[in-house]
Amino acid sequence: MEKNSKIYVAGHNGLVGSAIWNNLKARGYNNLVGRSHKELDLTDQYAVKKFFDEEKPDAVVLAAAFVGGIMANSLYRADFIMMNMKIQCNVISEAYAHGVEKLLFLGSTCIYPKNAPQPMKEDCLLTSPLEYTNEEYAIAKIAGLKMCESYNLQYGTNYIAVMPTNLYGPNDNFHLENSHVMPAMMRKVYLAKLIHDGEWAKIAVDLNKRPVEGVTGEGLLTPHASDSSSRKRVLDLLAKYGIYDNKVVLWGTGTPLREFLWSEDMADASVHVLLNVNFSDVIGIEKYSSVHYGASTDGAVDRNHSAGRGGAIPSLGEIRNCHINVGTGKELTIRRLSELVVKAVGFEGTVEFDASKPDGTMRKLIDVSKLHSLGWTHKVEIEDGVAKLFQWYKDSLE
Repeated sequence: MEKNSKIYVAGHNGLVGSAIWNNLKARGYNNLVGRSHKELDLTDQYAVKKFFDEEKPDAVVLAAAFVGGIMANSLYRADFIMMNMKIQCNVISEAYAHGVEKLLFLGSTCIYPKNAPQPMKEDCLLTSPLEYTNEEYAIAKIAGLKMCESYNLQYGTNYIAVMPTNLYGPNDNFHLENSHVMPAMMRKVYLAKLIHDGEWAKIAVDLNKRPVEGVTGEGLLTPHASDSSSRKRVLDLLAKYGIYDNKVVLWGTGTPLREFLWSEDMADASVHVLLNVNFSDVIGIEKYSSVHYGASTDGAVDRNHSAGRGGAIPSLGEIRNCHINVGTGKELTIRRLSELVVKAVGFEGTVEFDASKPDGTMRKLIDVSKLHSLGWTHKVEIEDGVAKLFQWYKDSLE
């Protein structure tokens, strides 16, 4: 891909999208296009078409998604499947209609069955039931990777799907109502420490930056605030999320194992795949498009025909599971994660686990041998990453 190629990064303000944007910039790719949600609603089919009509990108990184943790997945099941399906259908279909040369689709390892053999290889997709608590999001992401795979098989496109493990890093979502496990845990521990230390000015700053259920830090610093209802209201609200004076209560037993990847590592892996990996590399067939798709006499791929195959190439057998796992191949328990967070925050209180709440999938370690074979491995280990994330969070409050 040329350095002046126009690359549209959908979700460029998010955790991964922003890191991908910065990674591309660092590599000298400056013709980047991004739109905030306010500027472009990706669930709006006509708005997406208009955007592609006007910008005509050469490549697309689809990092935009409607995301959240166990609580959000449980509360907003319809939203999780509908919003993500709309985003994917709109962007992928318009990318094809406008002749986009390369598309990178970002999914999630929650696509794999609840009881999949560990570590999870790409081939275990759709082999048994999904985890119920995030079933809708998983189904949407499976549909997205199948869209990429199917467009490639039918039309000779070059759409690659990558499935990252649990991500964390700069620009992470720390809103308690819908954040993932690590940022939610980190903010809870930090707020519990501030309550114990009587740091109401810092609590006010925290709530003003990221309100909880619409509640900000207003009224916490007024004269005689310690006797007012403002502080009690905040304490009662935070207690709903397991945040107390020098104590934090987390969901589940703490025994589930999780794998975490630093978002800037994910960005580097994504850009590596975008620039260096083609569909032919993933399925191990050289010059796949030019050989197996309807082509003109000058060798150009005819993107409008599938050579009468109906999306199949009998001589090659079944082609599926063409996505790529992206992770570290290492795991730790949620309890161990809490210990790393406690250390990073400097928390001296207690962390308890509420076993009456769901754990989610008990283990989610992915096999990253395909990714390694394509020339990429992670750099940031979890111990360093947790400390880096907390530093970013504190800096975001200044």
